[in-house]
Formats: sequence, C-alpha cells, structure tokens
Amino acid sequence: MEEEIVAEFKKSGFGLDEEAEIAKKCLTFCINYSLKPSDLVSSWEVYYLNRQLNEATVQNAEMDGFLQHLQNEQKEVIIKEEPDLHFYSSKDVDMILNDEEIDTKEGILSSPTDRSQRVYSEPFDSTPQTDGNIFSSGKTPKLVTPFGQRTNKFLVKFSINNVPNTENTEKKHDQENNEDDIIKKVQPRKRCSLIVHGSGPEPGCRFMYDRIEDRFNALENRIKKRATALVASGLYEEPVDPTYLRNLLFQKSIFTVGMICCDGEGHLNEKSTLLQSSVEHSGGQRVRLELQKLNQFSVFPGQVVGVEGHNPSGHCLIASKLVDSVPLSAAADEILPPAKKQALDPESQSTDLSPTQAELSAIIASGPFTTVDNLLFEPLTELLAYATRKPPQVLILLGPFVDSEHPEIKRGTMDRTFDEIFHMEVLRRLQDYAEYMGSDTRVILVPSIRDANHDFVFPQPVFDIHPPDLKHQITSLTNPGIFEANQVKIGCCTVDILKNLSGEEMSRNPADGTLIDRMSRLANHVLCQQSFYPLYPPAEGIPLDFSRAAEALHISSIPHILILPSDMKYFVKVLSFGKGSEAKGQAKCICVNPGRLAKGEGGGTFAELNYCGGPDTTNAFIIGI
Repeated sequence: MEEEIVAEFKKSGFGLDEEAEIAKKCLTFCINYSLKPSDLVSSWEVYYLNRQLNEATVQNAEMDGFLQHLQNEQKEVIIKEEPDLHFYSSKDVDMILNDEEIDTKEGILSSPTDRSQRVYSEPFDSTPQTDGNIFSSGKTPKLVTPFGQRTNKFLVKFSINNVPNTENTEKKHDQENNEDDIIKKVQPRKRCSLIVHGSGPEPGCRFMYDRIEDRFNALENRIKKRATALVASGLYEEPVDPTYLRNLLFQKSIFTVGMICCDGEGHLNEKSTLLQSSVEHSGGQRVRLELQKLNQFSVFPGQVVGVEGHNPSGHCLIASKLVDSVPLSAAADEILPPAKKQALDPESQSTDLSPTQAELSAIIASGPFTTVDNLLFEPLTELLAYATRKPPQVLILLGPFVDSEHPEIKRGTMDRTFDEIFHMEVLRRLQDYAEYMGSDTRVILVPSIRDANHDFVFPQPVFDIHPPDLKHQITSLTNPGIFEANQVKIGCCTVDILKNLSGEEMSRNPADGTLIDRMSRLANHVLCQQSFYPLYPPAEGIPLDFSRAAEALHISSIPHILILPSDMKYFVKVLSFGKGSEAKGQAKCICVNPGRLAKGEGGGTFAELNYCGGPDTTNAFIIGI
C-alpha cells in the first residue's frame, strides 16, 4: 500500500522529500481514517492549495498540518451525517469519572452550571503586556487553558453596585417546575423598544474615494464646530489668531481654538506639541504650544481644544488654561432628521415611555467568538447558553465574528468562504437562539474592520443579512452605531480607540498627587471630543474614510451607555461629564469594555448589565468563561 501511495502522489505530479518516512505516515493516515491512496492524495491537493505551497514536493514537515486537515475533514463529515452528535472533550470525561454534574444537552438549549461564582480582586485598570499578538491576555497562548479543558464555566470577575443573587432565584424557580423537564426554558423579559440612529454608510457604498479635500474639510469643520460651541456657551470670547505677535506689556490673555498636532512622526511630547487653528482665524497655520505652566493636562494628536494663554514672540503660545470639552449646555442632543432615525417597532412611535420605564437588561460580548485553535465557535455557544438561562432584553454582539487575524483564516486552511463561515457558524446559532427564546428577544450585531467577510472601511456599513422571519429580532448596526432601547441611549464602536489613544496620549498628573484613573480618562476623551474616533492621524491599520466620517463618527449627546471593546483590561466605569464633582447638571455615562469573548486557546469575558434609570442604580458585572 505504501507503493500505491507513492505512485498516486507521483501520478498527480507530486514528489516526496523523504519518501520512506512520508509513505509510512500516509499509510497510518489511510488505516486510521479508512482512506484509499487516491482519496488521501485528493485531500493532500486540497491542503496544498489552501496552504498555498509553492513547491510540488511533499515535505515531511507538512505531515502534522496535513493530519490536522484530515481530522477536520472527518469531523465535518460526521457532523453532517449526525448533526446532533456531541464530541466529548477531556473535561467531559473528567466530570463523568468524578461523578460531577454535567449538562445533559449541548448547544444554546443547555443550562450551564454556575456553581463557583466569585468576585476576583484583581486590578481592572492594568494593561496586559502584549507582543503584537492581537489575542493578548497578559500571557502567551500556550499558557492559556484550552477552552475545552477549563474547570469553571462562568465566574464573576468584576462588578459595580449590588448584584442580585439570581442563581438562588433560578434554583427556586426550577424546583417549582416539572422535575421531568431536563431543559427548563426561562421566559424572557418584556420586549424592549428599539430605535436605530442611522448616520453611517449604507451597504454597498463606494469607499476608498476620499480626497485630500475631504480630509481637510473634516478637520476644519471639527475645529469650527468646537469654536462655535465654546463661544455659544457664553464662557469664552471669540477665538483669535494664536500666531499673531502681541506686546506683553499691553497684551491680555487671549483665547483660541485649534487641534493638537505633533511636530514630526514620533510620539507626542512637550517639545513637539503644536496647535493648528482654523483657516478662518490663522489660515491653518501651526504654532508651538507650551504646556509647562499647566498643573495637569491630557492631550493627543487630533484633539480639538480651547487654549487661554499668551504669545509674546509669535512663535510659541504659552498656555495657562486648556479647555478639552464643550460645556454641557452646549452639548444638548440634536434633533436628527426623520430619515436618520429608524423605529423598528410600530408601537415605539406612538408610545411615550415614562422615565420610570427607562430600564434595560443587556448582555454585551465582543469577538473573537472562537479560539485560535479551531473554528468551532465554542465560546459563542457557551454565551448563548448563558443568555438562554438568564435571558436579557437585548443581546449585543460586537465583531469580529470571522476574525481576519485568526491563524486558520490567515493561512487559508479552511475549505469554506468567509460568508459561509459567518452564516453557518454565527447567524445559524443566533437564529436558533432567537427562535427558541421567542419574539421578545432582540439581538444586535455590530461589525468590525477585522471581519474578513465585510467591508474593510471605517465607518462601516451594516451587515447585509436578511434572516427569514427574524428581521425584528436580529438587527445589524453600523460601526460605530447608536441606538435606543427602552429610552436608554447606547453608543458602540468596535475599533479599539482606547488602545490607540493609550499609545498616543501625553498627560501630566496633578502636583498634589491626586490619582487619576487612566482608563476613565481615555474613555472620557471620546465623550469630550464628541467623536467615536478623535485621533488624527489614525493609528496604523485603521481604514478611516474621511468622506464618510464627519457625520458617522459624531456623538451628538452623551449616551447612557458607551460600549468600547478593547484588547486592554476589561472594565465597567461611570464617567462624569461636566464641571465640578457635585454639579447638579453633571451628566454621567456608563462605559463598558467587555473584553474579548475568546483569548488565545481559552475563554475570555463578557458583560452583563441591568440599567435602572441611572448609573447609581445600575448593576453591571464582567463574567469570565
């Protein structure tokens, strides 16, 4: 049979590097998987094309990868023949041997145990060290427990406010049900209203056609809008040209508005900070900005600020005060045109919800939704199982769904298109979940620029999906996107702006030693600049299209909940926007970074949130799987 295998390879035009060794391994493959030599060589041709190997020589080093390819082929054949078949992992075997409680059914109908919920006291502001790997979790993937071998399914890692003990409530509810019902369906809460604020690009739009003029106009308009808002507040005078030379003996402090820039391509520092004013006031000229007299500040390239100070030489503006946010009275919600708001429920247009009804329960998760060692989407299955047992009013899933950084997708070793993976592995699971949970369930999908099956542009259009009979349950948003559910305004953006700002920000803490939470400060930049992506120039790899960015990235008013998924440490924080720590008009926003649902070969984290009228009465916690 070894001779037949070698002959089949040569017949197909392949040579063998180490003929005897390769023939023995291929013989083992044929015996283990009941393959004929011709079938084996056909599988090798598929593997050869997927890996894009250049030489028509079978290398011994490729045998391990070829074996994995054969295993995946066999698994897919078995799954197609027996769709309800469960593949047992080492965790299942250990649980059976130890006589532990196990789930009686896999998939979204399962009831995952929650025996070991506990609160970790680990700091949630620390940033894990990364080495360029997008699946950063503070340790190398080899040290991460494989998903199938994890010992605990759901652990509460961090929480704010008082979290009700829903586990005991569910156990009491289960005891009242029929004991013969192995899978107990929990009825979802009352269906929430949904209004989508549509200001992003439409599906199928043309992109990569932005011109230098578009970039110029986008930046110029940001400066002019900020100047207009500051003057309209009544707290500041009309901005002047910051480059104009004035005599110090007669000069009073001037006020100007401009954008922070860096003098060069390096990282921003106190010696390289420039201020670019508008064309109207200075012809777009730049002047060096001296920040030495400021007690504290936080600046980054692209930030539009108001500056009070002096310019005695005409070449350097010495700042005495930095205004990085618009006063709250000038940041009121703008009334969007009717075409920009899409009410997805007929009753939401005619029914006015009272303030007491501004309550919402949500589960928030960000991709990747599968581990790096396979494309089985096990973390997504576990998440839907949790959402089945503790049904939220809205399930918010943020991309990437088909991650372009996944090893198998980067190598091109799969034999399905990106769209097929998305529809078979993601949409099919979500449709099953929505059908099972009933018409009161809502699922929100937000794409990512890392989605291999979607347009590589930012801002990003919605997924072009048309789920049968589920269009009122599964909704796709633009990236970034803003929507209202039960009058709770939620903004979300899947581009990692927190990480991008972290690498470009320059700050000085107060001299009195007051501690400032860095993650809150980074998230506050998004609100203060009223933009989902205020950084300019954008970070490497961000396909920012300025011809479509102005309206799509703008935040007209402070949302109740701001979702900013990031590779940085998960957190839930209450951000304050306004002057004075006890100001009555101070607005508050809950910012959520749910982390990544999958990290390396192990599970990651997601967020569960129960909004009840305001941040002080809202429960939120991060759960690890």
